[in-house]
Amino acid sequence: MGNEAIIMLLLTGLVLVGGGLAASIVLGPKRWNKVKEEPFECGIETQGPSWLQFRVGYYLFAILFLIFDVETVFIVPVATSIKEIGLVAFIEVVIFFVILGLGLLYAWKKRALKWE
Repeated sequence: MGNEAIIMLLLTGLVLVGGGLAASIVLGPKRWNKVKEEPFECGIETQGPSWLQFRVGYYLFAILFLIFDVETVFIVPVATSIKEIGLVAFIEVVIFFVILGLGLLYAWKKRALKWE
């Protein structure tokens, strides 16, 4: 890919993001009040403080789930076309699963999957 293509890609991204932000500022609602700034959950008024501190374990568990979920999504295209791709692709998928398993083993040994 040439430098011109990279510059055009970056400019297109900047124009689209900037255009979306500008449109939301220009076309968005202008009236603000105290009720709109309150946290909202299921139509029920909040009871107690709205900002609660969660344990790090929740975030770690969510990040691990996303990592393994996104990685396994990449296996679907290979699995559907494994006959056309051949033995090399099969070996790459096996290596991928080994790396994924090692990551899971590492998380397990570090007790990142233990819910306490």
